[in-house]
Amino acid sequence: MTSGLLFSGPQSRRMKAFSAEVKKVKLGQDGLPSVLAAQVENGREGRYGMPSVGPVYRNLLSKNGFPPDYDMSNTWDIFRNSVEKYPGNNMLGWREFKNGKLGPYVWKTYKEVYEEVFNIGSALRTSGAEPGSRIGIYGSNCPQWIVAMEACNAHSLICVPLYDTLGPGAVNFIIEHAEIDFVFVQDKKVKELLSPDCKSAQRLKSIICFSSFTSEVKDDLVNTGKKPYSWNEFLQMGKENPVELTPPQPFSICTIMYTSGTSGDPKGVILTHESIAANVKGVDLFLEQFEDKMTVNDVYLSFLPLAHILDRMIEEYFFHRGASVGYYHGDINALKDDLMELKPTFFAGVPRVFERVREGAMKTIEELSPVKRKIFDILYKYKLAWMSLGYKQKNASPLADLLAFRKVKAGLGGRVRLIISGGAPLNSEVEEFLRVTSCAFFTQGYGLTETCGLATIGFPDVMPMFGSVGIPSVYCDLRLEEVPEMGYNPLGNPPRGEICVRGKTIFSGYYKNPELTRESIRDGWFHTGDIGELLSSGGLKIIDRKKNIFKLSQGEYVAVEYLEKVYAFAPIVADIWVYGNSYKSMLVAVVIPHEDNTRKWAELNGQKGSFSELCSLDHLRNYVLLELKSVAEKNKLRGFEHIKGVILDSVPFELQKDLMTPTLKKIRDKLVKHYQVEIDKIYQSLTGGKC
Repeated sequence: MTSGLLFSGPQSRRMKAFSAEVKKVKLGQDGLPSVLAAQVENGREGRYGMPSVGPVYRNLLSKNGFPPDYDMSNTWDIFRNSVEKYPGNNMLGWREFKNGKLGPYVWKTYKEVYEEVFNIGSALRTSGAEPGSRIGIYGSNCPQWIVAMEACNAHSLICVPLYDTLGPGAVNFIIEHAEIDFVFVQDKKVKELLSPDCKSAQRLKSIICFSSFTSEVKDDLVNTGKKPYSWNEFLQMGKENPVELTPPQPFSICTIMYTSGTSGDPKGVILTHESIAANVKGVDLFLEQFEDKMTVNDVYLSFLPLAHILDRMIEEYFFHRGASVGYYHGDINALKDDLMELKPTFFAGVPRVFERVREGAMKTIEELSPVKRKIFDILYKYKLAWMSLGYKQKNASPLADLLAFRKVKAGLGGRVRLIISGGAPLNSEVEEFLRVTSCAFFTQGYGLTETCGLATIGFPDVMPMFGSVGIPSVYCDLRLEEVPEMGYNPLGNPPRGEICVRGKTIFSGYYKNPELTRESIRDGWFHTGDIGELLSSGGLKIIDRKKNIFKLSQGEYVAVEYLEKVYAFAPIVADIWVYGNSYKSMLVAVVIPHEDNTRKWAELNGQKGSFSELCSLDHLRNYVLLELKSVAEKNKLRGFEHIKGVILDSVPFELQKDLMTPTLKKIRDKLVKHYQVEIDKIYQSLTGGKC
């Protein structure tokens, strides 16, 4: 690994040195930048049954220890400082319906938001909330969500987000588990709290609506012994009963953020104010080293769940910068309308979002004349070649941007300068396409709720970082640990192993679950369960998942997430879930066919019907199996990793209830239950069920 991101001395000297080094980055004959990563501790071989561990890697800005605090030690400081510096700046924006149509964005300034925060916080304290009380927030992203969150921060209350897409079962569990007494709720989510399945809602003292309740719902709440308040009623209570602020200490719990979980009950991740503030500071220090800096004029479109750490941390960073956050109007399928209206300068999404962006662009390209398609292809390769030689994307080919790529940029609103992908590894084809055609800086990051968001971050305009999720973020260290049953060795070539993280941004533990905490945090390191590979560029690449492995009946280990990534390269596959268990010797899969490619296949094979009708054809099922076999052979998968039977479904997993998490991860135990009948039939047909 190249030596880099390393220097010593006072922070100011380190900043200048870092800036100078980044500006001096040159690509050598191997195409790699001269400055990218740092090794601060050696690795060691495993002994006496202990696994081998790789060296410890650290961001250049942290070589002599984590940078000192500056002007904020908790999340309340982040907001308070910006109110003092930028009182008149637009902070929170939303769109209102007028005459059945969406209007332009309406804004509240930092000062106006502060006044609401003060009043909502006072109303909470007047209602009986004390420092340390758990306050639930249940609903889609909106300004009221943030006001309620900041009110919690102002009075050392613990914010407990509830996923907008969680059903009453999970909501019931979280309210009881976290011992929530007060809930802020979106009007259309009240029915979930009143559901017979949500028995723990009986413990709630007050329910505050983001807008207002209908008289019928209000009566129902009163009859169950709860105090319902509209947003304006609660604001008025706070105005009439002002309560002095009780700001938190750095070590105070800021939030218990429940992960949706791919199996079992949600886990409550405890994050302190210091952890969140450190993450914001780390991003600030990192981005300040680059030519294109984030400013008060930047605008972010919030549509990823605010109850998820990625969107939460982005918004915290924007508030720190005094910048603006506009919220989507609630329909993810009409997100483009919000993009065109808001024209954000920063765009963040998960891989599925960017896959759809590319699919839309490719569909438009396919409709061009052969000559125009050829010109597009030439300009694409031309710009990519110059970027690979070290030129920034905006300087690689302005002509190509003007002639071929401006429509891709326009599709994201026309002003986007920085795009970040997180939540899961991004397909390399999609990343390359967006790096070239988006006319914006594009990078990936990696992290979990347990790492308070970013654990690694990529360089925005360094092509050798392509395919990786970057280097350790400023306030955490990273190492790899051996996974012998999967053949991953951190001291091998290339180094591979389970990603382990430590530092100021790591969670404090799982709420009321010390056993799981001890299992996850060992020797001061959080074991993520993700498998990483260190590239020669110094970047980390996510290649597998440790937890989703199992033995087939013949004793062979199978890593299903890895196989799903491989099989997803088949053009006929839009999405795939691979299934097997220790009582079977063969793998089967549920495939969501790619609709456009399926229709092309149907046209070539004389088949007619709707997409769902095509998916019921044995002819198509056999074709999908042949395509999967071809991909398996091309990628040299072992025999037991080949898919032997498939179920075709025309409805994407994310559109079926409870099969995916809000961050589009597969909930495997629910997938099993959903497809169990079809799975049993397939196994029965494979060698008479003796598989």
